[in-house]
Amino acid sequence: MANHGQGDGFTAAIAAIDGVNEQDPKLESTPNGEIPAALLYGQRMSRWLLQLAPDASVPLRLAVRAQHVGRWKIPRSDYPKGRDGYLQWRIDQMAAHAETAGAILLAVGFEAPVISKVQDLLQKKSLKRDPEAQALEDAACLVFLETEFDAFSERYDDDKVVDILQKTWAKMSENGHDQAGALVARLSERGQQLVERALSPRGDKA
Repeated sequence: MANHGQGDGFTAAIAAIDGVNEQDPKLESTPNGEIPAALLYGQRMSRWLLQLAPDASVPLRLAVRAQHVGRWKIPRSDYPKGRDGYLQWRIDQMAAHAETAGAILLAVGFEAPVISKVQDLLQKKSLKRDPEAQALEDAACLVFLETEFDAFSERYDDDKVVDILQKTWAKMSENGHDQAGALVARLSERGQQLVERALSPRGDKA
């Protein structure tokens, strides 16, 4: 069965991904009530992709929706503290996302090339060479800046936040930078100051 557009297979895949993410026990408050965090994240990723790449391919749209599918099932607390533990957690998360997405896509009838592409995107293969992988990365960075950055910045000192901002900015394309520009004005006053410092020529020295 070939699925090249937003047909029944695509709709079924999105519904199945959302069905997994609806099981996330962590809830986030929204104007429409409390929503499972993973479900809300997937919806936000899809919304940003629409801004970044309105004509995005089916594999990219599927990968973006599945970016954190079932993420809560592998908690960070199961891994050692520090960078090595964090990196192993990230690797295991990406592998789990790819496996879950692959099973969903196979079940709804997608063919091997689409499944393989989605899994490659979720595991960040060819990130610097594949424009679609870059678009997914841009969407993830934009979701972070829009919905997570202010709360994140409250947990760390200025130098740590500036370092994270610089690393986030370096991951993004020019298109991503353009989209991020509009978000900065909506950050807290401290957040705006930290972004300005991070993007200045001597941001890490200020």
